[in-house]
Amino acid sequence: MILAALLETRAREQPEAMALLAPRCLPQTYAGLWQQVQVLADRLAAAGATPGVPVATVLPNGPGAALGFLGVVSRFTCVPLNVALPAEEMRFYLEDARVRFVVLDQDLDSPVRQTARDLGLTVVEIGAGSALTVGSPAMIPASYPDPGDIALILHTSGTTSKPKLVPLTQANLLASARNIAQGLALEPADRCLNVMPLFHIHGLVGVLLSSLAAGSSVVCAPGFSAAAFLAWVEEFQPTWYSAVPTIHQVVASMADQYRSRLPRHRFRFVRSSSAALSPVTMRLLEAGTGAPVIEAYGMTEASHQMASNPLPPGLRKPGSVGLPAGAEIAIMDDAGNLLGAEQAGEVVIRGPGVLSGYGGEAGKTVTAFTHGWFRTGDLGRLDPEGYLFITGRLKEVVNRGGEKVSPREVDEALLEHQEVAEAAAFGVGHPTLGEDLVAVVVRKAGSHLDAPALRDFLFARLVGYKIPSRIIFVDEIPKGTTGKIQRSSLEKRLGPLLAVDFRPPTTDIERSIESVLRTILGVSRLGLDDNFFALGGDSLSGIRAAAAISRAQGVELVATALFHHPTIAELVQAVERAKAGERDATVVLEREIDAMSDEEVERALAELSGSAGSSGPDAP
Repeated sequence: MILAALLETRAREQPEAMALLAPRCLPQTYAGLWQQVQVLADRLAAAGATPGVPVATVLPNGPGAALGFLGVVSRFTCVPLNVALPAEEMRFYLEDARVRFVVLDQDLDSPVRQTARDLGLTVVEIGAGSALTVGSPAMIPASYPDPGDIALILHTSGTTSKPKLVPLTQANLLASARNIAQGLALEPADRCLNVMPLFHIHGLVGVLLSSLAAGSSVVCAPGFSAAAFLAWVEEFQPTWYSAVPTIHQVVASMADQYRSRLPRHRFRFVRSSSAALSPVTMRLLEAGTGAPVIEAYGMTEASHQMASNPLPPGLRKPGSVGLPAGAEIAIMDDAGNLLGAEQAGEVVIRGPGVLSGYGGEAGKTVTAFTHGWFRTGDLGRLDPEGYLFITGRLKEVVNRGGEKVSPREVDEALLEHQEVAEAAAFGVGHPTLGEDLVAVVVRKAGSHLDAPALRDFLFARLVGYKIPSRIIFVDEIPKGTTGKIQRSSLEKRLGPLLAVDFRPPTTDIERSIESVLRTILGVSRLGLDDNFFALGGDSLSGIRAAAAISRAQGVELVATALFHHPTIAELVQAVERAKAGERDATVVLEREIDAMSDEEVERALAELSGSAGSSGPDAP
C-alpha cells in the first residue's frame, strides 16, 4: 500500500470518525481529511508537480502542518521544514533537497517567501487557520506513486558534520507506522496529544502516521507548552502522548497540578523517544501520571522506531529501549563481526523501515552499511532476553587521556541527585588529555546545590575518570528544535560560560596553593577559579599536587583532594577544614586508583612515599 490508499481506506471505512483536532480549530473527520488531502494534491498537480518531485512544506506546527504533509506525501515527495529557519539555512535545505515547489501558510511572514522567489520555486498557499482551507479542487486526474517511490526527505541534524539527506519511501513509512501502531495496541478509540514538531520523524511517523494507520485521532498542538498542556489534556482527553525526555521532565514536575485538576483522567500509556530517558525521569513520570512509560528507540534513517519496551503486562526494563520493534537489531564490532549477548559494540539494524542509502553527495561518500546492516553510530548491548541497552553515541564519546567516557552515563548519574532537574555532560578540548569532560546542570527550584557537593555525589557512583572536571550551573540547557539536547554543539553554544574570569590569589594560603599548582602545571599564572584539570592536570599530577599542598600547609589531604576540589578557591576551604581538625568528606584513594594504569599507580605511590620528608612546592 501507499499512504494515499491508507487515507482513502480510512475515509471509506470510518468517514465520520475524528482524524485531526486542535485547539481553537474545527476538527477534521477522516472523510473531510481525505477530501482536503486530494484538493491540495490537485492544486500542486495543476501547478506542475508530478510524483517524485520534491515539495517543501513550511507550515506552523499544528493541523495545517499535518494536512500539508499528508497532501504532499499522498502523491509527491515531501520535504517538511521548520518555519523558524533563518533565510540562509532555508536556502541550503531547499537547494540540497532540490525542491521545486513550496507549500506555505497564506498568513505566514517568513524569509522563505523571498528565498523561494530567488530560487524560482513555485509557491502554493493554504489557510492553516481554523478552517484549514486549501482552496478549490483543480480536477486534475490523480497520478499516485509506487510503494518504492520516495515519499519523504529529511535531513540529519548535522551537529557534527554537514547534514545528510535521508530519503524514505512510501513502503518505509507505512511499515514503521504500522509497527508502532501494533506495538502500542492503538485502536480507533485512542487519541494522541501531539506536542512534537511535524517536520521531524518523531511527530510525523511516531505520532501522526501511526495514529492514522490505526484509525485513531491526533490532537495537533502548536508545540509543547507547559502552561497549556493540562488545558489541552482536559479539553481533548487524550489516551497517550509521545515526547522527548526534556518534555517529560516538565510534565513530571506538574504531577500535583495534574492530579488535582484532572483527578479522573488517566493516560493509557506515555511514550518516550528521540533521546535517552533516564530511569529517574521514568520513575517520576509514572508516579505523576499513573501511566506506564514506554521508552522507544528510533532514528530518521529507520523511519523512526527500531525498538520499544512492551506495554504491560510485558516486561519494561528501566534504562533499556526495549525489544526489537520494526527492525532486526544486532551488535557489531569495528571489524564487522556480530557480537553475542552482553557484548558491547555498535548497534546495527536492518528491516523494511530502513533507508536504502543517503541522498545527495552523502549518498556517494558515506558508507553506512556493513554486510547489509545499517550502522546507527550508537553504542549498546543486548541482554540475554533481547532487550537493547544504549550506552552512548560513537561521535559523543569523550576520549579523556585514553579513557573513553560515555556522556550519557554521566547524565544519568547527575540526574540521580534529587536537586538536579536537567543535566548534560559533553567533551571539550584539553591541552594534555586531548579531551576533557564538562557538565552543565539545571538545579530544581529553590536548590542551592554547588559543584563540590555534586562532585562528591558523583564519586559515589562513577569511577574517577568519569567525573566532570567542571560543573556549570545554568538556568536552561540549549536544545534543538525537537527538544533534544544536542551535545556536540554545547561547547560552542556555551562558550562564554566556559570562560572563567581571572581572580588573583591575595592571601598567603591562596598564594601558596597557587605556587604549587602553577609549578606542577608549568603555567605562568593561576586564578582562584581556574580548574586544575581544564588547564592540563591529570590523575597523576593531581595526586602529586595534593601531596605537595599537604606538606606545604602542614595538613593531611586525601590523595584525591584535587578531584573533589579542582580550584584554588575550593582547595583553600579544604585546607582550612583540615587545619580545624575536620575530616575531608571525600572518598578514598582506591576509587581513583581504579581509573589509573598500573604504571601510573606504581609511580604515584613511589613518589608519595619517597618524598614524605621533603617540603616545598618543588618537591613532587
